[in-house]
Amino acid sequence: MASALFGMVAFFFAETTHLVKNTCKKYIPNNWVIPVVGALLVIAISYALGTFDYLGLGVRNPTGGVSIISAFATAGSHPFSWFWKLLLTAITLGTGFKGGEVTPLFFIGATLGNTVATISGSPVDLFAGLGFIAIFAGATNTPLACTLMGVELFGSDNLLYYAVACFTAYYCSGHSGIYGSQRVAVSKFPLPRSRTAIKKNSNQQNNGNES
Repeated sequence: MASALFGMVAFFFAETTHLVKNTCKKYIPNNWVIPVVGALLVIAISYALGTFDYLGLGVRNPTGGVSIISAFATAGSHPFSWFWKLLLTAITLGTGFKGGEVTPLFFIGATLGNTVATISGSPVDLFAGLGFIAIFAGATNTPLACTLMGVELFGSDNLLYYAVACFTAYYCSGHSGIYGSQRVAVSKFPLPRSRTAIKKNSNQQNNGNES
């Protein structure tokens, strides 16, 4: 269930980023105004939250707030830390600022894993690690690479958990992704045959029987 949630959040991140970008292009005619609007939104939301924990990479927090490192400890993040990081990152990227998606996705995954572990009574460090790699797997459509990344970062003791989390998140993230250049070569899900295809096959069979 946690892995499916990681995949859906990965989908939500990719779609939110694309939505922000497309909406800005549609309603803001001047390109130079778009990043100004994005910056003002990020600043306003941060002040409204009363914290700047969700700005920057978030690997460590010098003020002792929420970070990737803190998410691996009990009470190391707030229940919606993942959502605020997701929203602010989507606004930042969607309005033209290019600083990368990788580390923010790690932040989102680790803090969401912390929240899921806290709610379910599961090991916080394990679930933070699973979220760390699984959300990135879902957002980039790279489950095998992220499984191996989990082994590299956290050791091989929980390899089975890494694989289940990454591949489940990959399937649950749909065909969306953060990289627009990716193309769907093989569908993640078996698509139902259309009536046209069924009718065509039926006609071919009938013609064969008549012959």
